[in-house]
Amino acid sequence: MPRVICSILCVYLRTLSAKCMCISAEYAPVFRRYRERDPYKLLGVDRDASEEEIRSAKDFLVQQYAGHEASEEAIEGAYEKIIMKSYQHRKKTKINLKTKLLKRVEESPSWVKAFLGYFEVPSMDIISKRLFFFAFIAGWSIATSAENGPAFQLAISLFSCIYFLNDKMKNLLRASTTGLVWSTCWWLDCWFYVGPSYPNIYHPTYMVA
Repeated sequence: MPRVICSILCVYLRTLSAKCMCISAEYAPVFRRYRERDPYKLLGVDRDASEEEIRSAKDFLVQQYAGHEASEEAIEGAYEKIIMKSYQHRKKTKINLKTKLLKRVEESPSWVKAFLGYFEVPSMDIISKRLFFFAFIAGWSIATSAENGPAFQLAISLFSCIYFLNDKMKNLLRASTTGLVWSTCWWLDCWFYVGPSYPNIYHPTYMVA
């Protein structure tokens, strides 16, 4: 008998809950603009509004008109349309910017193209090989440090730089000149700034190297 009574009460409570939900949905506030086709007008935001403003408007409307399925679907759909349109616009802008930059480079004078050619990023395979090579030279210099300094290792590094520059420039004279000029500038910088300011950092025989 108690089981029968419990079953009847459960059925009654479920029926009552379903009726309450139907009544709640029936009397839920209806969003008047839920049939508006323009997503910006539907959410009540400007076309130049930020994503944060659009999200705040969507959350406010969903909370205010919760319970009315058509209104909720219209609000969520308008928000998704605006976000998707914004994403497509950013993607298109990036593509257009890249195209414009490439077009400007192609239309630029020859000296500009030559200057930009110096900053061309090589492939990761080339970068990794050269990084390993110079890391090996640095480790060798530290491991075999002597009183006369790592002059031999630095000479190998200089010739290696000239070789890599020649591989890119296809001109041995330009590659040699560029390597020697930058090496000289680096040596002068170390000599006039690092050496006199911090005389105890390097051994005297290392300064020439």
